[in-house]
Parts: sequence; C-alpha cells; structure tokens
Amino acid sequence: MNHIISPLDLSVEELDKLLDLANDIERDPEKYAHACEGKRLASLFYEPSTRTRLSFEAAMMNLGGKVLGFSEQGSSSATKGESVADTIRVVSCYAHIAAIRHPKEGAALVASMASQIPVINAGDGGHQHPTQTLTDLLTIRSMKGRLDNLTIGLCGDLRFGRTVHSLIEALVRYDNVNFILISPEELRVPSYIREGVLQKNNVSYREVVRLEEALPDLDLLYMTRVQRERFFNENDYVRMKDFYILDEIKMKLAGPDMLVLHPLPRVNEISVEVDKDPRAAYFKQAQYGVYVRMALILTLLNLA
Repeated sequence: MNHIISPLDLSVEELDKLLDLANDIERDPEKYAHACEGKRLASLFYEPSTRTRLSFEAAMMNLGGKVLGFSEQGSSSATKGESVADTIRVVSCYAHIAAIRHPKEGAALVASMASQIPVINAGDGGHQHPTQTLTDLLTIRSMKGRLDNLTIGLCGDLRFGRTVHSLIEALVRYDNVNFILISPEELRVPSYIREGVLQKNNVSYREVVRLEEALPDLDLLYMTRVQRERFFNENDYVRMKDFYILDEIKMKLAGPDMLVLHPLPRVNEISVEVDKDPRAAYFKQAQYGVYVRMALILTLLNLA
C-alpha cells in the first residue's frame, strides 16, 4: 500500500504521471466526476487550515466521494489522550483513504505505519507538506511548460517554511535548476537543506538579503509569509514579519514572464495591488491544488 509522507516518495517518473493525470482532470473534470463513488476520505486535521483541508474535501467531492473527519484537535479524541496511531487504526475502519495534518513532525509517518488505508501527509509541523509541493510543481509545469532550466527565487521565512524545504528537495532532481535564497540572516535556510540537499546535489544557489537584487534574474518568485506559529519569541516575529513586501514598484524590476507563487495564506507580504498583475499566479495555484489532490487520491486508491 502506498502513502505520501514526503514529496520524495514519488520518483520523477511517478511524479510526471501524476501531473499528467492532474492536467487531464483540469481539461475534462466530468470524466472523473464519479470515479470515487462509494469511497470516503477521512480528513484528520489536528491543526487549523483553510486551503489544505477544503482543497482535499473539494477534491474528494469532485470525484464523487464523501468526506468525514475533524477540523481541529479539540474536536477529536486527542483531547482525551488518544494517540495518532490509535486514531488511524479506528479511522481505517470507516474510510478508504486519510489526509492528516498535525503540529508534530513525524506524526503522518507514525499514522502511516499503523494504518490499514493510504495516508496522505497534509503537513506535519515544520517538516513536510508534500501536497503543497505537488501543487507548486503542477503550477510551475503547467504555466512554464517545464520543471528544468529555471531560476527560482525563494523569499521570506526560509528557516521554518516547510513548503520551501519540500520544494527545494523536489526540484533538485531536475536539470539546471538554480535557486536564489532571499531572506534575513535569522531566517536563512537551515544547514541540512543548504549542505544536505543543495551542496550535496551540486545545485547552483546564492543567498541574498534584498529582494530587489534578485528580481531581474528570476523565472519564478516563491513568496512565503513569516509565520507567527513558528517563533518562540513574539518580538522576533514582529521584527521580521514586514521584512519583505512585494509591491508594484518591485514588480517593475522583474521580467515580463516571471511568475509569482505563494502557498497562502497571505498576510501582507504581497500587496493586493499585485493581484491584478498577469504574473501573479497564487490564486491559480490554489486551483491547481484541487486537481493535484484529485490525481493523488485516484492514484493511491488505484482508480487512475
């Protein structure tokens, strides 16, 4: 049985096949409208989420399936001390596939080891967020036509941002992908990414502090928010949260074909005036998230 705990659980060939399926769903959604009739998705969200949870639920409903679950830890038996492993054992009796989000790193892996049904990691602490990465890859490939020969700027919280870490790990498998890492000193990518992924794979990268310095060179800018929940010190969060704000003036420094992506939610790191720029792709990215989760559900249930 297959689970998706990390983006690297899929080979490049499996990933291409999944993205092809997602593109086919985009072209002809009616073809898949009844594919999951009689199937149930367990949506196990121990941590608040809007986009990821609703995207999974929309994906299953679009396939003709049903959804059950909980949207916060307080409405689950975790408040009584039930372990993740015991929860998934019980849920395996009720559903055919599960999506789990949990604040603790490794929780999805623990769930997969105890589960009788496929488990999809919908985010575990600061660790992995594979379906966001799959969403990002689908967006880039669909709008750029490729996943190789790209210069990608990653901006904001590169230390705690799990979407950034997962995206780097996924993209280093493609040829001639270069990274410009844009962050304040305190929020630079951790050494296990810098040394264990970028340097280990001989991937070209440079680290800069100023967004303006990187913009002219980018095919893609991936903005992230500075996340309050990842800081131990409120003063550090307040000092960092407005460090990068993308606005119309900065966008003039970028090339005409540069795409702007953001995993959302946005706070104020992208000015609303950028939304009308044709290079702003972050709401389209959210739509691609539904297609890729539909493709993933079909693949894990062997219905594709």
